[in-house]
Amino acid sequence: MQPHHPHCHQPDTGPRALVAELWRDFTPWPAVSLRLADEIICLVSVLLAIFWSHLLGVGNVGWAAFSAYMVIRTSFADSLWRGGLRVLGTAAGVALAWLLAPHLMRATALLSIALALGGAITLYRALLDRRGYGWLIAGLSFAMVLVDGMQRPDQPLGQFAQARLLEVCVGTGAAVLVSALAVLALPRGMLPLAPPASAPAAPACRRAAWRHALQGGIALALIPWVWRVFPLQALSQSSITIMAVMMVPMADLAALAQPAATRLRHRLVGASLGGLLATAVLLLSHASPLVMMLAACIGVVIGRHIENGKLPITYAGTQFALAFLVVLVPDGGPDAALGIERLAGVFLGMALLEPVRLLFQRVAR
Repeated sequence: MQPHHPHCHQPDTGPRALVAELWRDFTPWPAVSLRLADEIICLVSVLLAIFWSHLLGVGNVGWAAFSAYMVIRTSFADSLWRGGLRVLGTAAGVALAWLLAPHLMRATALLSIALALGGAITLYRALLDRRGYGWLIAGLSFAMVLVDGMQRPDQPLGQFAQARLLEVCVGTGAAVLVSALAVLALPRGMLPLAPPASAPAAPACRRAAWRHALQGGIALALIPWVWRVFPLQALSQSSITIMAVMMVPMADLAALAQPAATRLRHRLVGASLGGLLATAVLLLSHASPLVMMLAACIGVVIGRHIENGKLPITYAGTQFALAFLVVLVPDGGPDAALGIERLAGVFLGMALLEPVRLLFQRVAR
């Protein structure tokens, strides 16, 4: 399910009206529909990814679970397409980072330039190419591996590259398998139609996309310098935040004066609620596996329900699920301190991006 909604560029409503609309959106929740089927399929794929991650000893279980969340679609063809792009993009990003790292790690300036170029180029291609999802994942993976290597110079960078690829393969494999089984289980009338093909971008759109992507690249370039002052271990979450926030549909980029500002607010709300609720569950459940599993199930379904809705905050649902999974499913078991640290990395990414955006707006005026 989860098509690109043409209404995503509508202006934000007031907080009270938005809460009321959200409440009405959840009221007919139990109805048997394609939307409910998609939420159940998504939940099953996430749980399978978590199970496989523990079985195979995957390091970042939360990232594997979110890979399954992002790949799974009710349509098997869509799941296979997104899964292929995610695996290929990850492989390309981690391989390039592994090859360049020995030269880039010699100086903070070199690493900063590489993050800027890698982020800007992949974001630009992600905005304009029909395989944009693969370009986005390539840029994400490139940044994540370099940031991991910067934070832990005493460990071989190949370990980080292999870990990122394994996490994505586990999550993608779970999503594709569940999607294939769903095709056999769901009635034919509940399967969605293929999404329409996107039109090629006009030259003016290309210029707007390049200005937009350049902002993300500059924000990524600040991460190595921040690390020298504030050695926060979850800085890879900051790189994910910057890339994800700047990945705006071209229709929104053309229609909105500040598309990234809207996305940033939605990510802030979604990630804050998801991360804080997950942290509360970690602290109040006393690391009870049963309570944490039930909470994870509820968080995934809520995030997917908002994401598939008709309100102008669908992106907040994605970020709610991301923060919830990343914080509640840390490596190797429950760890409230690690969950809070990752949430801090998300907020730091927003703090790095906002001044760059404001500076570009002032220059444009």
